[in-house]
Amino acid sequence: MIPHNSDSNAADPASRILIVEDEAIVALDIKGRLNALGYTVIGIAPSGEKALKLATEHIPDLILMDIMLEGAMDGIDTAAAITAEYSVPIVYLTAYADTETLKRAKITQPFGYIIKPFEDRELNLTIEMALYKHKAECALNENRRWLTTTFNSIGDAVITTDKYGKIKSVNTAATHLMGTTIESLYGHDFIDKINIVTPQTFKPIKLFDDYKSGSIIDDAVLKTKRRITPVSVNVSSIEDKNNSIGTVIVLRDISQLKNSEVALKNSLKQLRRTFEETVVSLTSMSEKRDPYTSGHQQRVAELACRIAMKMNMSIEEINSIRIAGILHDIGKISIPAEILSKPTRLTDLEMELMKTHSEAGYEILKGISFPWPVAKMVLQHHERIDGTGYPKGLIGDSILLEARIIAVADVVEAMSSHRPYRPALGLPRAMDEIIRGRGTSYDELIVDACTQVIENDKFSFESRQDHI
Repeated sequence: MIPHNSDSNAADPASRILIVEDEAIVALDIKGRLNALGYTVIGIAPSGEKALKLATEHIPDLILMDIMLEGAMDGIDTAAAITAEYSVPIVYLTAYADTETLKRAKITQPFGYIIKPFEDRELNLTIEMALYKHKAECALNENRRWLTTTFNSIGDAVITTDKYGKIKSVNTAATHLMGTTIESLYGHDFIDKINIVTPQTFKPIKLFDDYKSGSIIDDAVLKTKRRITPVSVNVSSIEDKNNSIGTVIVLRDISQLKNSEVALKNSLKQLRRTFEETVVSLTSMSEKRDPYTSGHQQRVAELACRIAMKMNMSIEEINSIRIAGILHDIGKISIPAEILSKPTRLTDLEMELMKTHSEAGYEILKGISFPWPVAKMVLQHHERIDGTGYPKGLIGDSILLEARIIAVADVVEAMSSHRPYRPALGLPRAMDEIIRGRGTSYDELIVDACTQVIENDKFSFESRQDHI
């Protein structure tokens, strides 16, 4: 990130230079040369103490510093004191160039070193190079501050490594996540210090071996001495001319997400329990008005689900059939109790009234926001694929597959069970009925699946009492 400099195109004013020189004649000569070269001299200091005072008052753009000065501080001591407080480039001016002096001078990181005597051109070139270098370093340091602040402001843990996997940088979020310090991580192998494992087996994840740049691991675990934290991991390679020179690993703490998922699952379980209890209550309410068919809806739902399983339908489809099966006769609430429990065959008028129960069931259920078309399944469970059913006389695929399955299960259970007007006819008679209607009244595939469930799987209603 490079901060915008609104004055980048403005003309630079004359650079302000402080001369630190204890020989007055030499200092005046240097001042004259600087003025001739277009620089502004803000002062001349004969000692280190005076130089510190002038530097504090004026903050020059550059200091020309003689190494040998009068007083307790020489030029190198003065330069060290000034640079400790201010960002000012210093160029040494001296007649001494011995190895020991150079070694001391290097410690203060000067921006230039001119040996007396010198030419104006050499002086000008050294000053301009020092000013340019200092300006570039200031910009670099400013960018570094921006980047460091941004890096440490990122909420996710960010770790960078070199191409050998040694940790080069760690942001504040990473130290908090791992409960450690930057010093304890820097320079160490990533795999030795940071343990990322799979959530199921806690087997180490080999980020550098098994994952390419741009890889995202949505579900992993960060193990530290203090805790285990679920994380997502993003791996990105740092490229230089198509060669990887390092890696950036971003770890995001997903503990809150995991907790939310658990809470959501628990909420869904509770909602499903409430839903199931509501369905059972509706079923119980309808069966109280027709005690002779108590358990009929549950048994129909059980057989219908077994048929659906045999047809390799999805879990969601099977669940929808189960709910619709349990509620398929809910509309009988609207039928007079004396008709429901009549011990003789119904008259034509009574039968027509009885046939309205599927539409009544639809009206009861259509306002409930089921995740499946349960109300339509209930409406169509007496339809027949040849159009002889009711209430709409639908044919073929215009009848929901789920409704066609419930229709077959309903016939088998009804014929197999006791009714007020007749004794139970038994499974063999019921199977004869649906086989006789195979391809006409009932869907061929459903009849075949029902046959396999009852004959091959040995299904019986007696063994399924209160199973649902």
